[in-house]
Amino acid sequence: MLLPTANATHLVYIGFGSNIGNRLTHIQNAIHALSKTEGITLQKISSVYKTDAVGYEAQAQFLNGVTAIQTNLPPLSLLHILKDIETAIGRQHRIRWGPREIDLDILVYGDLCLQTEQLVIPHPEMHRRRFVLAPLAEIVPDLVHPVFQETVQTLLERLEDEKSVLKKEDCVL
Repeated sequence: MLLPTANATHLVYIGFGSNIGNRLTHIQNAIHALSKTEGITLQKISSVYKTDAVGYEAQAQFLNGVTAIQTNLPPLSLLHILKDIETAIGRQHRIRWGPREIDLDILVYGDLCLQTEQLVIPHPEMHRRRFVLAPLAEIVPDLVHPVFQETVQTLLERLEDEKSVLKKEDCVL
């Protein structure tokens, strides 16, 4: 495990999603909070996608997307900030893969591969999830997955997940 160099700037991709309450407002509030956080600079934000639930399927559709940030924060510090933002927006922990007001996940942190009790980078399920790969491929199709050494676009094209993932043209972040 090679940890990032202190004070270096890293390109990080964060997945976001919501399926409870005013989904778009929750996402907008999360993106705004990220943009106001010291040590984080927003780079790109994907379109918002309306997606079917994965795992626990008896729930409302999600709005999902991905944002790219530049940060000098170490991975665990960034994780704690994301969890604080989720809490501030009102996230309630119910059941695994269940409904949520907001969900923020570190997908990729530079070319870092990390596995701790609190955090696994790259996100261990991202290569199996169309709702992650579609918005990620929109903003960075040539990003190479640090473990599989294939581009996000290639992973998306090979994906067997048939869950509905539709770009919402009427959502502005």
